[in-house]
Amino acid sequence: MVKKKNKKIKVGILGATGMVGQRLISLLKKHPWFEVTVVAASPRSAGKKLGSLTIYSVLDDIDIISKKCDFVFCAIDADKELIKKIEESYAERGLPVVSNNSAHRWTADIPMIIPEINPEHLDIIPVQRKNRGWETGFIVTKPNCSIQSYVLLLHAWKNFNPQKVIVSTYQAISGAGKTFKTWPEMIDNVIPYIGGGEEEKSEKEPKKILGRLNIGGKGGFVLENKIKISANCVRVPVSDGHLATINIQFGKKVTKEKLIKALKNFKNPLDELGLPSAPKPFLKYFEEENRPQTRLDRGLGNGMAISIGRLREDSVLGWKCVALSHNTVRGAAGGSVLTAELLVKKGYIK
Repeated sequence: MVKKKNKKIKVGILGATGMVGQRLISLLKKHPWFEVTVVAASPRSAGKKLGSLTIYSVLDDIDIISKKCDFVFCAIDADKELIKKIEESYAERGLPVVSNNSAHRWTADIPMIIPEINPEHLDIIPVQRKNRGWETGFIVTKPNCSIQSYVLLLHAWKNFNPQKVIVSTYQAISGAGKTFKTWPEMIDNVIPYIGGGEEEKSEKEPKKILGRLNIGGKGGFVLENKIKISANCVRVPVSDGHLATINIQFGKKVTKEKLIKALKNFKNPLDELGLPSAPKPFLKYFEEENRPQTRLDRGLGNGMAISIGRLREDSVLGWKCVALSHNTVRGAAGGSVLTAELLVKKGYIK
């Protein structure tokens, strides 16, 4: 007797023609749990073909899209207020929304998730539904790609009481949705400014992620305000991968050996869940002085792992190191897929 193949969860991608949307499509092609059944973009792309699928309008075809999938990834590029309206419209129709956008990151009852750090923040979803009168729909966001490399280190080193952090991120052009073909001005160039409040996001978003859930009343989050972060964000001529240099002051005395041991022995809450996109190991420390390197190491763990190196004493704050993450995989599409997998395991996506 032949067993029937397990039915996959139907996925919709909003903003499917953009860089993150395209990365989502590539990551989901052979996904064991998910199948892309509907794609949507701006009204000007509606009616065109994307592979074998017809593109729908994220604005005009909400009812049609809602009937063709079990949840949606949102990667649209639009005004924040419009994004909020669109995401809420899909959630109202009963669909879970896993968002790559910043529009709802600071909404009080909407969690901003890095699965390895704050999976318990998903417990606010029932409160969010109650607040809004939604039965099965909800919104979950992921944070900005710039913070992926260093906020995970702060979490791994939380027992040493990190207090002050100066971080400089050297960010790839794909973070701006560009390639060298579309942005030739970046060849042989560095731009010391990234718009859209990049540095402000880099300093503030870790406070919510590292904070704690407060379910009382209408729900919310108590921010982690003990860690002070100062960020510099620079655009560099690299296709993919955000490198960060990190200077940290700890409240407790610690040795290099203990810091490295904390990375290697990090207890990943995802390890026992069997999530297809979860990398093992999640944190990789390089002993070589010239690692991690963007081109060599951004693909570690299929682009989902974090690489760390050059941990050494710092004469001002105490310690410093270098870390690397893949911005369009770990920092965007892959991080969203991992969050969706976690939502399946938690029973929020069915």
